[in-house]
Amino acid sequence: MTGDNTGASSHDNRRQVLYWRLLAQLFDPEEQAALESASLAVVEDIGLPSALLDPKVSVGSTVQRHPELAAEFDGLMVPAPEPAGTEPEGADTRDRPAEVRRAALVSKVLLNVYGSGSGTVTADQLSRWQSDAGWLERALGCEPGALRGGRSTQGGAGRGDSPYASGGGTTPDLSRLIPTIGPELGAIEADLVRRMHLREVLADPELAARLTPSMSLIEQLLRDKNNLSGVALANAKALIRRFVDEVAEVLRTQVEKASVGALDRSVPPKRVFRNLDLDRTIWKNLTNWSPEEERLYVDRLFYRHTARKTTPQRLIVVVDQSGSMTDSMVNCTILASIFAGLPKVDVHLIAYDTRAIDLTPWVHDPFESLLRTNLGGGNDGPVAMAMALPKITDPRDTVMVWISDFYEFGRSQPLFEGIEAVHRSGVKFIPVGSVTSSGRQEVNPWFRERFKALGTPVISGHIRKLVHELKTFLA
Repeated sequence: MTGDNTGASSHDNRRQVLYWRLLAQLFDPEEQAALESASLAVVEDIGLPSALLDPKVSVGSTVQRHPELAAEFDGLMVPAPEPAGTEPEGADTRDRPAEVRRAALVSKVLLNVYGSGSGTVTADQLSRWQSDAGWLERALGCEPGALRGGRSTQGGAGRGDSPYASGGGTTPDLSRLIPTIGPELGAIEADLVRRMHLREVLADPELAARLTPSMSLIEQLLRDKNNLSGVALANAKALIRRFVDEVAEVLRTQVEKASVGALDRSVPPKRVFRNLDLDRTIWKNLTNWSPEEERLYVDRLFYRHTARKTTPQRLIVVVDQSGSMTDSMVNCTILASIFAGLPKVDVHLIAYDTRAIDLTPWVHDPFESLLRTNLGGGNDGPVAMAMALPKITDPRDTVMVWISDFYEFGRSQPLFEGIEAVHRSGVKFIPVGSVTSSGRQEVNPWFRERFKALGTPVISGHIRKLVHELKTFLA
């Protein structure tokens, strides 16, 4: 028993050394020489590469050299499920050697992401950090890019499969992770982008090609686009276009998967192979079964109905383009373009800060819409409402989506009165505090309470919530 305790204590000490070294690197890098040597001895003793201790080596590079580690990083930090059954009282079921190994891998990904340093950042450094952040998100059981509020990206060393499907553990409680980890990652990435000499990078095609578009980078490009010209402007537009296309692909999938209304059986089913109802075809042709030949003769094919009942609808999307709402502006502009491509849906798009701009002529092209935005400034919701009201022709067949944090600074009461009048006219009004992948946005409590009393509570969370609401109404 004493020998077991001694072994357990040894493993616990090793694990503590690795975590103390992580804390020292993050908070006091000058006072950790002894921890460095001790950690190196631990890592080598358990058969892991020393590159795990070098923050200059990305997680992706480490996995490229040691591909067997990829599966260990996926779901690494997802809480393990409770063991089934009951264990004898006092039984120690911990796998301490595995805990030491896990501590080394966790330390690697945390240090690479949170030890972002200071000073000027190069395009390569930003790209490496984005890849490492993707590995952290995978370690948490999420798709790379999911917690940072951007599109789902493929991070790491060419390994594109999701940890959900790789046995990486149970899915974490994102409602707890998103309000804390997501914004922190977004803030670090935004800081890295600010520390870049972005205009100089964009002016160099070779350096610009190394940039991986993200929400933080797109925000900076949209803010600075009027100060760019020539090659730098062309590279900025290419990055924005690339990001828009990637987000659009993700959002389009979510729209297609959402409920789209009841089947319309008045429309004959399309006679194509993908609609073939094999079970019904066999059942209806059973009378043609030949026992002698053991063969079923089919003289009639049956197909599934896929057409859905739809009615003409008008969708008015009003988006706050002040500085705090950049990710919502990007996502909603793209989402509006997707809905604009649906049959019998008339989509109008308005962006506002202290002024309002009607982006409806470009609603089918989110790239062109975003180039016409002017991020920053204050909020004047009544100005946007004045532009939106003439677009309401049939209130019962109109949905108005208003995306904002609703901090109006002196204009709260006029805006709410306008919204209340729109709602009482029969328009389906949907207030949204966030349409990001991270699901985080502060909403003015004054408005939140009044929307709740009005029977139109604020949607604040994953963009899938807004997609579901819109599809339910437009179906």
